Amino acid sequence: MSKLDFDKAVEQEEARLRLLHPAPADIPGCISVFDDYLGCSGKLLLSRFFIFYFTISVTGIVIRAQVKSIYRFGERTSCERKFQEFKFCLSLKTMHPEEQRDAWIRRRAEWWANRRLAKSSEDVWDMREKPLVNFPKPITEEMMREAELRT
Repeated sequence: MSKLDFDKAVEQEEARLRLLHPAPADIPGCISVFDDYLGCSGKLLLSRFFIFYFTISVTGIVIRAQVKSIYRFGERTSCERKFQEFKFCLSLKTMHPEEQRDAWIRRRAEWWANRRLAKSSEDVWDMREKPLVNFPKPITEEMMREAELRT
C-alpha cells in the first residue's frame, strides 16, 4: 500500500478544494450549515425565521437516516460534527472574506485528509501514482476484423 503522510494529504486536499471553491462566495454560509445541523438532529429550518420540530415529513426523513446509521455503523448519527461546523462558521464572521475562505478550506482539507488516512473499506486498494501502461488496450483493425468474423 502506498503511504501518505498527513501534511501531503492536507496539501492535496487544499489544492482540490481551492479548485472547487475558487471564490469566497462559494463556501457555504452559516445558515446552510445550521440547516444541516437541524436536519441531522431532527429539526428543520423551513425559513430563516421559523423552526418546526418533528414535522411528519422531517420525522420520516430523520428516522430513515437514523435507522440507516444504526444498520451501517451500529449507532445513531451523531450531530456533534455538524454543530461544531456551525460554531466554526460563526467564528469566521470577523474575518475578511478571503481569510474566511482560506480558513474554511484549511479545515475541510484537514477533515478530508483525516478521512483519507483513517481506516476504511478502501484500504484493500493501492493508490496508483501513475496510470497503467497500455491500458485499456487500443483497438486495432485486426481486432475489428476478428470481431466481425465472430458475428
